[in-house]
Amino acid sequence: MYHIGQKIKELRRKYDITQEKLADYLCVSYQAVSKWETGVHHLIFHL
Repeated sequence: MYHIGQKIKELRRKYDITQEKLADYLCVSYQAVSKWETGVHHLIFHL
């Protein structure tokens, strides 16, 4: 099964963005990005 974390990692690598840069852009820690990519934690969206 394909999850959002895999897509984040795929696109991040495609555009040569580090976890740290993505985390800064999203105002989260790089550890959060890592956990999303590995499936340890899921993204939570607030609309």
